[in-house]
Amino acid sequence: MHHRIRKIRNTRRSRRLLWLGRFRSDERGVQLVEVALVIPVMLLLFGAVAEFGRYFYEYTTAAKAARVGVRFLASKSATSSTNYELQAKNLVVYGNIAGTGSPVLPGMTIANVDVQYTGATSVPETITVNIVGYQHQSIVNLGALLKNNALSTNVDVKPSVTMRYLLTQPSI
Repeated sequence: MHHRIRKIRNTRRSRRLLWLGRFRSDERGVQLVEVALVIPVMLLLFGAVAEFGRYFYEYTTAAKAARVGVRFLASKSATSSTNYELQAKNLVVYGNIAGTGSPVLPGMTIANVDVQYTGATSVPETITVNIVGYQHQSIVNLGALLKNNALSTNVDVKPSVTMRYLLTQPSI
């Protein structure tokens, strides 16, 4: 190859490299690129913390409601004709024995409250109140967005409270 052609090619290559090199020393817009990389990660972390907080709130609210219901049943007669079990379920779900008003957690019904007695039928040893079949509804449900139930972020909320039965004598 002729030396003049080689010289022209080398000059053009060096100009291209110098043209790219000018971006190396120019720092305008670097902050914008950094922000564009960091904001999605920060939003994801913020959303995860908020979702965990919502789940923890629902779990503690359900656990406190179950505790109130089991305390109510622990002091009532197990053989009485009064339906204390229904009153306790209303107390867990609505916060009152009449079952009026709105539930303490959205979507919770008395069907989500399970009451179990262990021991003898006249004087049980313990009473357990379980919250069953109640799910935490995520703000952003990944499974619904991707149409894949295996990736669902809806999680069961199932606290359980057991208390010793306080009445040691059957009612007459």
